[in-house]
Amino acid sequence: MRVLITGGAGYIGTALCQKLAQDKGILSVTIYDNLSRANYNAFIGIQKLDQRFRFVHGDILDSRKLRKAIREADIVFHLAAKVTTPFADQDAHLFEQVNHWGSAEVGYAVEDSEVQRLVYLSSVSVYGSGGEIKNVETALNPKTFYGISKMRGEEHIRRLSDKFQTHIIRCGNVYGYNRSMRFDAVINKFMFEANFQGKINIHGNGSQKRPFVFIDTVAAALMNTMDNQKTSGTFNLVEDNFEVNDIVEALKTVYPDLEMIYINHNMRMRELVVDAKQDEEAVIRLTQRLRTFKEQFTF
Repeated sequence: MRVLITGGAGYIGTALCQKLAQDKGILSVTIYDNLSRANYNAFIGIQKLDQRFRFVHGDILDSRKLRKAIREADIVFHLAAKVTTPFADQDAHLFEQVNHWGSAEVGYAVEDSEVQRLVYLSSVSVYGSGGEIKNVETALNPKTFYGISKMRGEEHIRRLSDKFQTHIIRCGNVYGYNRSMRFDAVINKFMFEANFQGKINIHGNGSQKRPFVFIDTVAAALMNTMDNQKTSGTFNLVEDNFEVNDIVEALKTVYPDLEMIYINHNMRMRELVVDAKQDEEAVIRLTQRLRTFKEQFTF
């Protein structure tokens, strides 16, 4: 199996590469990334050099280079995206170009190749916001430029589902330690601030809910799509829906002296809840993961 990962040097791409390196059935892995986040950590700190991996410095909007790289793959993981927190609303042009038309370019390139499977990492932001529980049957109603662009990206991938296997995975807020960290993600940002500043800022009263998923869970789910028994489809990838106050509770267990500053405490913030098999151990599991995260900080 020959694998290509757009955005392979990013937060999730790095986690996926670690999983792929453990699979001896993988013949080659091409990391296709434009390094727009200037994150080079994916290239260091691994075990001994794995000759199956190679890096192509390229943009998904560079159709010529993209097509050349994809022609050598059997499966494509399309992770490259202009990413933000779910309810942020800025950089409309970049979202449109990268997430919408960039995904179109990936789709065109795969369509013109021998690729057998295409996996697209979308976002639960395509549902918009609201208190009702969302599932894959829920009508999409994105409220931000980011959410709209991810929805348009889905459309480009879904149209190919009758030609080869396609998997659209709507991912919740990802958190957890990884060499290629994203400290703009909600929980990761809280962890950085708690560890180095001893305080976090909370907007609203903290009762707003968000869907979350652990970084290792995401990597494992992506690996599972390589199973030939999997059929095309759209899936949600969410473990737990936490109130911000749930996250604060876990953080206070890890950092007992943590200070919380509530901004606009009387304001009810937008929220999003996605169908998930949440259990009573969710906050305990979160706390354990944050303890492990804390151990990765150098000081």
